Amino acid sequence: MKKTLATLLFISFLDMLGIGILIPVIPMLFTNAESPYFVVHNAYLAQYAYVFMGLLLATFPFAQFFAAPILGQLSDKFGRKKILIFSQAGTSLGYILFSLGVVFTSLPLLFISRLIDGFTGGNIAVAQAAIADSTPPQARARTFGLMGAVFGLGFIVGPFLGGVLSSPHIVSWFSPAIPFWFAAILSGTNTIITSLILKETHPSPQRELRIDMAKSVHNVIKAFNIQKLKYLFLTSLFFQSGFSFFTSFSSVYLIHRFNFNQTDLGNYFGYIGLWIIFTQAVVTRWLSKRVSEAKILSFTMFICAFSICLHFVPTQAWQLLLVVPVFALSNGLTQANLMGLLSRQADASIQGEVLGINSSMQALANTIPPLVAGFLAESISPSAPMVVAIIVITLAAITFVLKKTKVAN
Repeated sequence: MKKTLATLLFISFLDMLGIGILIPVIPMLFTNAESPYFVVHNAYLAQYAYVFMGLLLATFPFAQFFAAPILGQLSDKFGRKKILIFSQAGTSLGYILFSLGVVFTSLPLLFISRLIDGFTGGNIAVAQAAIADSTPPQARARTFGLMGAVFGLGFIVGPFLGGVLSSPHIVSWFSPAIPFWFAAILSGTNTIITSLILKETHPSPQRELRIDMAKSVHNVIKAFNIQKLKYLFLTSLFFQSGFSFFTSFSSVYLIHRFNFNQTDLGNYFGYIGLWIIFTQAVVTRWLSKRVSEAKILSFTMFICAFSICLHFVPTQAWQLLLVVPVFALSNGLTQANLMGLLSRQADASIQGEVLGINSSMQALANTIPPLVAGFLAESISPSAPMVVAIIVITLAAITFVLKKTKVAN
């Protein structure tokens, strides 16, 4: 059990590490037309660089929206381990293509790489299902909290490495392509580790299960027809959408407001990761023994929206150090308790399906905001997506508070 959990947590760590590496690097490809790595070559199209950035950020979750539930079904049918190996290999290939896209400043290659990673990258959803397989219901909030702490660790190391490995000021041959070669190697290594070490957590695969290729669309419909869970899915959709509005273009806001470079961005998001680790490893585990998920969620989403408002207050970059803890604590508690409450209320026999539905909802929530945010940042200001984030997360909080009697406390 401990060995299995450790392996799954390491898979989650490397996934978040790869995602974190993207954060400080992608803005470099779209914000400065004078940079040798600027990828929008056409002079006319260059004025819509933020729109292309939003499209690129949306490509991965768009592909994942269709693929994740299929991978979830396949993991129910053939077992978690085989699907994890497949998805991690696809992730490694995606990073290789992305690094080549950076080297050749090829926008089409960047899009292809994110599509491949999205279609194959069901790592986190399947890992969550495997964790649910091997964890008793009453311990799932704490276990998902631990998973969140691992996410936080990846969120520290990933942006930090992305900022460092992409900066030629640190080492002359470092460039924006280097972080993705590094991520590709890690993902490939993780594929090998999974194949050699991980034990199957779903010992009774459903061989007769038919694969629904349109499962993603059916998932969205089904999410709002499961009486016991539909308000949790709706809350999760709103919260993740708001969070995506923030994460997709907060780096652009920081570049414009405080003249951040890639190393500054890596340090900033790494600092957020430190607080997420503290939240998930200490605060979530302590609260889960004393307060129900529903009571925690009644407050944390409102606080999260308020913490984004606080990002507009600092006039100097160091003042963000005071804002980040509020944001990370409220976000970390929300993510862990939403997942824990959703998993606890789902029947054990459909854990993989429910987590697949939730993965579809999160992919949908991560697809639309970057598209909208790109237009908002281009046509209004780089801070506009953050304002929308505040509104949508507040909507998630109101939805949950009004409907929380529909879920068990």
